[in-house]
Amino acid sequence: MKTRAGRKATAGMDEERAERLAEVLKGIAHPLRLRLVAALCKGDHTVTDLTEKLGVRQSAVSQHLAPLRLLGLVSVDRTGGKATYSLAEPHLRNLVDCLLGCRNR
Repeated sequence: MKTRAGRKATAGMDEERAERLAEVLKGIAHPLRLRLVAALCKGDHTVTDLTEKLGVRQSAVSQHLAPLRLLGLVSVDRTGGKATYSLAEPHLRNLVDCLLGCRNR
């Protein structure tokens, strides 16, 4: 079975993979975490950059980046006294694009 994009559609999924994917979905299922991931889809950012870009407190940004890091969805590079965050899972770009498309009808 093929999707419209020509990629093979998965007829089924084993339980272990479904559990891992559900954890990813739970990890981004908060509005601020989803906004953080969307911002990181466009490039690397410091906490200060994200605070200014999203208009939220620095403590909130840090608090919501932590679970994304623990899930391996974002990574941090601590160089020169500042932490720069980036997507560790590039497929999140596709997921964010898909989610944005779902509600733009």
